[in-house]
Amino acid sequence: MSTLKEILTRRPVAATIRLTVPAGGARPAPPVGPALGQYRLNLMAFCKDFNARTQKYKPDTPMAVTITAFKDNTFEFTVKSPSVTWYLKKAAGIESGSGRPGHVIATTLSVRHIYEIAKIKQSDPYCQYMSLESISKSIIGTANTMGIKVVKDLD
Repeated sequence: MSTLKEILTRRPVAATIRLTVPAGGARPAPPVGPALGQYRLNLMAFCKDFNARTQKYKPDTPMAVTITAFKDNTFEFTVKSPSVTWYLKKAAGIESGSGRPGHVIATTLSVRHIYEIAKIKQSDPYCQYMSLESISKSIIGTANTMGIKVVKDLD
């Protein structure tokens, strides 16, 4: 429950913008420029902050970012780690999943790979209170829908 002081000091939100930007590669060009420019946000401030926050990731890693634009032309943003499908494709070394999941197996991964991805995803703001086991089960479900078979150990 919010206190009265928090309610009175809230800033009115103009928009919530969701983008996928390469890590360390935010530039005031499309897709970042037009998305932020229409709300009169400071493009260079966002680019510098985003690139500083994502410098620990490899370049060209697709990062999901949610930007909250306020009416006074200020903004806040949260950066999420790359999607589970991106991690699964990188771990399996494939470009895309199976065209017919459930019928055609694209590749196999071990439970150890799933566990490592789950440890990375646990740092996400939406997954920080979930157990490692439940995150792993979710990742296994995503792998199955991509046509990736999860085995105990790779032979």
